[in-house]
Amino acid sequence: MSIIRVDLKEKAYNIHVGQDILPSAGELIAGACRGRRAVIITNPKIGRLYGGILAGSLKDAGIVADVVAIPAGERHKTLRTVSSLYERLLDMKVDRGGIAIGLGGGVVGDITGFVAATYLRGIDFVQVPTSLLAQVDASIGGKTGVDLARGKNLVGAFYQPKTVLIDLSVLGTLPRREFRAGLAEIIKHGIIQDGEYFKFLEENSGIILKRNPEALEHIICRSCQIKSAVVRADEREAGLRRILNYGHTAGHAVELLTGYKTLLHGEAVAIGMVTAALVAREMGGADADLARRLACVLTSAGLPVKLPEGLSPRAVVDAMKLDKKVLGGRLNTVLVNSPGRAFVADNVTPEIWQKALSAQMKL
Repeated sequence: MSIIRVDLKEKAYNIHVGQDILPSAGELIAGACRGRRAVIITNPKIGRLYGGILAGSLKDAGIVADVVAIPAGERHKTLRTVSSLYERLLDMKVDRGGIAIGLGGGVVGDITGFVAATYLRGIDFVQVPTSLLAQVDASIGGKTGVDLARGKNLVGAFYQPKTVLIDLSVLGTLPRREFRAGLAEIIKHGIIQDGEYFKFLEENSGIILKRNPEALEHIICRSCQIKSAVVRADEREAGLRRILNYGHTAGHAVELLTGYKTLLHGEAVAIGMVTAALVAREMGGADADLARRLACVLTSAGLPVKLPEGLSPRAVVDAMKLDKKVLGGRLNTVLVNSPGRAFVADNVTPEIWQKALSAQMKL
């Protein structure tokens, strides 16, 4: 088992990465949390697959646990779902010594973290991500929250988990499309922070798609290391951490416009990354073949690189104006000039965005 330390002083925690962690998860959670009463928040499918294993492991470690399932999907990542969970926790008499454990993908993790941050002004929180996307992204760094009708993640809190448990064996039951969606965030980590890692992903997409165990462990650990280092340097996204939003500006807008029903989050981020690469090209600072290389590696991973049919560049630009990264009327945009060299720009005009989106439709 590999252990990656997220060193945030008094809020520091470990990310455990390895095969078949779930049967011993209780011991790891008991060592990280003070309480002995837990609620496992999951969705119906993941609950059936892994809820009993996790609850049994907690019981063996002296922790009483209940499993609560919430509906699956981004459209249920709402304050209404959060309110229903508050009621369940009250009914179960969970006090400030309780532990909220998110067992599932990014939606479950975000909701569980937000509930933990706000219920009784804060209870312990553990992430047990079961999707590739959540393992390398949503479970690390303490971003929690829910969506509003007018945009994604507009209500939330920074709230760090006590520990993160990444069991590689659960990826064996992950549907192909969801696995590929997770690769979008992995590719993002390479292009924003590590050119050699990005090159590895370009050259090894075949064995990664076959879920080769050694390749999976390598990319998951490397992505966790990259994200952890960024979070250590900038926990609350005041500076460096903003580079983790690469591809999310246009990606979130596309998700919103398609009602969170057409695309998975990773698929939208893939589209958004190509948009950002074309923006950098329009601004004259990017490597000439950056957008092509990025589109190729994403396509090799089975991810979309064009806007969904029926979406206009103008509609996407208008939706971006509601993005939470708008500050002082300016939309902060993460751009990359070459793999491993990301920066934040606040001078990308709507006209440049429209040109990039129009060019993307012709790819």
